[in-house]
Amino acid sequence: MLDAVIVGAGPNGLTAAVELARRGFSVALFEAKSTVGGGARTEELTLPGFRHDPCSAAHPLGINSPAFRDMPLDRYGLEWLQPALPMAHPFLDGTAAVLSRSVAETAASFGPRDAGAYRRLVEPFLPKWDTLLRDFMSLPLTSLPRDPVTLARFGLVGLPPSTWLMRRFRDDRARTLFAGLVAHVIAPLDGIITSGVGLVFALAAHARGWPVPRGGSQSISDALAAYLKDLGGSIHTDYEVKRLDDLPPARAYVFDTSPTALARIAGLGRAYDGYRYGASAFKIDYALDGPVPWTAEEARRAGTVQVAVGSREIDTALRAASYHGRAPEKPFLITVQPGVVDPSRAPAGKHVFWAYGHVPNGWEGDLTDAVERQLERFAPGFRDRVLARATAGPPQLAAHNANYVGGDIACGAASGLQLLLRPKLSLSPYTTRHPAVFLCSSATPPGPGVHGMSGHNAAKAVWKTLRRTS
Repeated sequence: MLDAVIVGAGPNGLTAAVELARRGFSVALFEAKSTVGGGARTEELTLPGFRHDPCSAAHPLGINSPAFRDMPLDRYGLEWLQPALPMAHPFLDGTAAVLSRSVAETAASFGPRDAGAYRRLVEPFLPKWDTLLRDFMSLPLTSLPRDPVTLARFGLVGLPPSTWLMRRFRDDRARTLFAGLVAHVIAPLDGIITSGVGLVFALAAHARGWPVPRGGSQSISDALAAYLKDLGGSIHTDYEVKRLDDLPPARAYVFDTSPTALARIAGLGRAYDGYRYGASAFKIDYALDGPVPWTAEEARRAGTVQVAVGSREIDTALRAASYHGRAPEKPFLITVQPGVVDPSRAPAGKHVFWAYGHVPNGWEGDLTDAVERQLERFAPGFRDRVLARATAGPPQLAAHNANYVGGDIACGAASGLQLLLRPKLSLSPYTTRHPAVFLCSSATPPGPGVHGMSGHNAAKAVWKTLRRTS
């Protein structure tokens, strides 16, 4: 009998499997697709030689992840590449606010009226960043905080809505960049804990940048899979699990799936009926005949570029998708251009480019024209450089990854208390009412992102149970 069977080979399932195998447990992982990866894959979606990331592409939380940093993933081919600028937010006048590795450079891009306010916001936390992040991403308490004082100070700043925090800024340049950071988890700006979301992304960029993996996001998954095999774990692909009986006997079953899929497979009935799925993304992968012709020079050097005129436009777009059930006329866009630092992703002189806006869960329309009209405002001539495009709305995203219910790439609405207390109010969110069944997907704390910490935290719950029952 195996010690643990993991279902789903996304970053969290792979991380949970590695953590258990490192501690001497026998582990087998089962994945429905033909390759591992989940939300961290790389594929030729448009033209031969153009390597796209169907979901995540840039990884500020990945390079900062306590779980990943404790593993020798560089030995298995993972190499982080740092753009000259982690992120830029261009404006219609040809200037841009930037999120730089340097706090001073970032503050200066906001203008003199907000430079001091930004420095006072982030500088107290940077010296203790690694400890703070480990404490923050281990919530709820899978371990006692290493620095409870700093965590409490962070909580005072981060728990209120981001609209409160942004009152510190007098001009809209800083508010716009920060609002965009919050929107990376598709969270409406007036939700609780959203100040903490934006602050975590900002601190992550200052600490270790906002990199892309050489060759694409598949490099993260492949490194985790190779490490797992070296530890003695086995991986079985093209293996769809519909019920527990489809799996070999084991002492623990760990699911990197949505809560609703777990309930169906494990026979947990209505255990997660109250779990809410949030707004979706409408994503376009482009093969381009050259770099994006951004008007702002800073945007041409950044790996990630946020696109919206101002904070109000971001708020309007998020509200349309999350609250009003309609696609925004002027979507807020998150874009990634890996070619600024990784020319291997496309043929010589060509580029891959990735952009998405927010739409309602399950929306079946086409946002392509709205996305490209928005891009043309900040990069005139963009359409002229498009060689091919691959579009994915909510139905296509859900078909590509079963965890994206209705196209929700966060595997659950990142709003209200559900941003932190996932998948339900519990001191042990990784366990279920079945004593041998556990949940490790981004539907559990600390939530969405390619960082493996949900899998890491779930693995702790599993090995404590296995040792206790031994």
